[in-house]
Amino acid sequence: MISVRKAPQGKLAHQISVGSHQFITDVGLAEGGDGLGPDPHDLLDSALGACTALTVMMVARRKQMPLEDVQVTISHVDADGLYRLNRQIRFVGALSAEQRDYLLAIANKCPIHRALHGRFEVETVLAAG
Repeated sequence: MISVRKAPQGKLAHQISVGSHQFITDVGLAEGGDGLGPDPHDLLDSALGACTALTVMMVARRKQMPLEDVQVTISHVDADGLYRLNRQIRFVGALSAEQRDYLLAIANKCPIHRALHGRFEVETVLAAG
């Protein structure tokens, strides 16, 4: 479970708790925040980047491919009701062309990529208290 509560510092900053991990999210000065952490769009974008890198690395290790690093860059454009993610992937290591093509296909199978291409539903209820 993930919980989000007002952080003790900052005007709008919130503390996110995920299991034993905690980090801050905020918005920039132009939006009324203090820029104390990534904004929610950055968190969404980084979920795709992290999932891509982890999934590719796990598969490469299982297949004993000479992959040393996966470098993922994510940017987005949000306009006219479309949130477009742009992902660039760099494989570091002595991979063959076939291995690179295979790992690129694996990147599109990471769970966050699949979720983003699926159908979303969000149910919101008012908590007691």
